[in-house]
Amino acid sequence: MLTALIMAGGKGTRFWPLSTEEKPKQFLNLIGKETMIQMTVNRIKPIIPMERIFVCTGERYVELVKEQLPELPERNIIIEPEGRNTAPCITLSALVINRYYKNASMVVLPSDHLIRREDKFREIIKAAREFLNDNNEAILTLGMTANRAETGYGYIKCGNESFVVDQNRVIKVDSFVEKPNKEKAKEYLLSGNYLWNGGMFMWKIDNILNQLKKYATSTYEALQPIENVREENLQRVIDNNYKNTEAISIDYAVLEKSSDIYVMPSDIAWDDIGSWNSMERYREKDGNGNIEVGDVNQLNTNNNLIISSTKKIIVSDIEDIYVIETDENIVIGKKSNIDKIKQIKESVGL
Repeated sequence: MLTALIMAGGKGTRFWPLSTEEKPKQFLNLIGKETMIQMTVNRIKPIIPMERIFVCTGERYVELVKEQLPELPERNIIIEPEGRNTAPCITLSALVINRYYKNASMVVLPSDHLIRREDKFREIIKAAREFLNDNNEAILTLGMTANRAETGYGYIKCGNESFVVDQNRVIKVDSFVEKPNKEKAKEYLLSGNYLWNGGMFMWKIDNILNQLKKYATSTYEALQPIENVREENLQRVIDNNYKNTEAISIDYAVLEKSSDIYVMPSDIAWDDIGSWNSMERYREKDGNGNIEVGDVNQLNTNNNLIISSTKKIIVSDIEDIYVIETDENIVIGKKSNIDKIKQIKESVGL
């Protein structure tokens, strides 16, 4: 049986002022009519029913999850008392899901990524499930096909051992590599032996819990009491114990220590939509290279990004700028500097 965990607790500060701590990017429709979390759920729903899809998020986002995913059972919203990185999130979620679905497999997905080849993505997930059925102690990660010397992603170095499962390759991981500088990224691209680490994982729930018990003992022991607690006491135990977990990523806590790690090369037209520039790659442009979102009129303009949330915006005789308007702020700047917007937020004390 296959279950899904969607991690949706991030704050998305790089998309300020559109994304805020009250409504971060996973709950915004940055590149289409659906929000990022809706796209993530609808992408996996053809092979995993809603009753086996779980969302881990912060308490302040529970109502947004309910509003945007009305089909999701309320028990399937796993509430983190605070953000403490992916290892505590995954430990908590694996223990909760294991209460309802014993001996299940689990795919872990970020809530805010773009995958344009959705059929291929689902094919890979199904092949991964078959591999796990025959390899109970394996941990699988999806490695994205690198098509540029990207410095913003971590990389996965492929080993020499490989298999074919339903026409999809499974390769033993040699190592995980931190975000490189430009020269290293070029080396990785030219070698053809590295994949982007997209932060998507699959494993048997029993296996990942055993791995966490072995390599992230304090986190596992802090949360293990929720396995057998009565349903009405579940959130109280989570709230009391979560602060005793170690704030660490699953990569550092388990993946870099375990010996049974495999990667599936995944040519699925993936992007993590982690910046304004990455969002711009997928928004429709007019004949002059302008992107307009909301109630916008542009006259004699070129290569602008104009986003209106509440007011009509009219721009004339300008080029290469961004204008982002929300209920609380209007931010204007050179488009070439748009990925410095987080520093702008910090410099003005917001």
